[in-house]
Amino acid sequence: MTEDPLPGPARTERLLRMGESPRDLREALRKSVWIVIWLVFLSSPVHDLVSGDHTTPATVAGWAGLAAFVAVYLTLVFRNMGSASARLVTVSVMVLVLAALAVVLCLTLGPSWLGLFVYVSVACGTAFPLRMSYWTIPLTAVVMLLVGLRAGEKDARDLILLVVLIGFAMTGVRQLVRTTIELRRARATVAQLAANEERLRLARDLHDLLGHSLSLITLKSELAGRMLPDHPDKAARQVADIEQVSRQALVDVREAVTGYRRPRLAGELAGAQVALTAAGVIAELPAEPDLHGVSEESESALAWSLREAVTNVVRHSGARRCTVELVRRQTLDGPVLELSVEDDGSGGSPAGVHGNGLTGLTERLEKAGGSLEAGGGRRGFRLVARAPLTGDPAPVDPADDAVGSGA
Repeated sequence: MTEDPLPGPARTERLLRMGESPRDLREALRKSVWIVIWLVFLSSPVHDLVSGDHTTPATVAGWAGLAAFVAVYLTLVFRNMGSASARLVTVSVMVLVLAALAVVLCLTLGPSWLGLFVYVSVACGTAFPLRMSYWTIPLTAVVMLLVGLRAGEKDARDLILLVVLIGFAMTGVRQLVRTTIELRRARATVAQLAANEERLRLARDLHDLLGHSLSLITLKSELAGRMLPDHPDKAARQVADIEQVSRQALVDVREAVTGYRRPRLAGELAGAQVALTAAGVIAELPAEPDLHGVSEESESALAWSLREAVTNVVRHSGARRCTVELVRRQTLDGPVLELSVEDDGSGGSPAGVHGNGLTGLTERLEKAGGSLEAGGGRRGFRLVARAPLTGDPAPVDPADDAVGSGA
């Protein structure tokens, strides 16, 4: 087996791009060759002109008419092949000019010029809309037959099938070119949407990661500053914590950029305990969470929710107490794991107004099949995140059964 001498992108660059304008002179020449090849049907008119059967004025007029015909034809095919934005009036005028030249040349110089109607049919198939091509191509064949009979060519009937078949074949080529152009545009659109989605994911991850870590660093820096004059040993411990948080934030950012980071609820609960305690907030958190039947995507979404909620408590709420609950509930949509974070402070967003963090959490949870509720609670601000359970979840406590199903 021989090896392809031009694999991958290098080989692609050498191929003629269907449905696209030439990028340089070399590509324009290659594209011209593919079109000029089909001028073979002009061999009969050319032979008629060089045969010397016509007078000099007739020969000169014939060459001029042939040159005008070829120029209009090539212009029409080059500019309008596969183009959906071509003006119908302009195209119609050019096709009528081709048809008029074909009729005049055939009637004045003889039946050897009937091959020009093949190009008229090709022009109808490539430049006109599809529905218009369906009747202009047969009409071209009929006109050719009438002109041929008028010029005394009894074999004109044999050209009808050729004119019709080539015309309709070119409609298929035109549709192939347009489809190729649409597929190329769709592929570019999909690539752009994928890039936008990746940028959005990265923005959410960096906001969630750096918002939490920088808030903790700021808080501990303030504590270290207050402790430094009188309690240098305690200030040193806070500085050590700052260094540890900074290093962990750097690791988290690197993992988030590569797309491999999946936060865990157990780790986020431990981090929430540290952050709330350092902020002087009394924390009421659950013990080791039961994650039986919780998918990785659901756990990751809930972990992000816990991190964002605790960050907001530390930064904005001014709360003295924060309660975190993690319970299983049976809902009309099936079993869910519900995370609720409630504080007794005055911070938080107004009802119905979400910042970047809550908007990102909503998108994460919806992607995992869950939901997010955030707003004023009984005492302060309350965030409730729900993620669906999969597999065979553990039994739901009747006290936590939201619909009274007894599951």
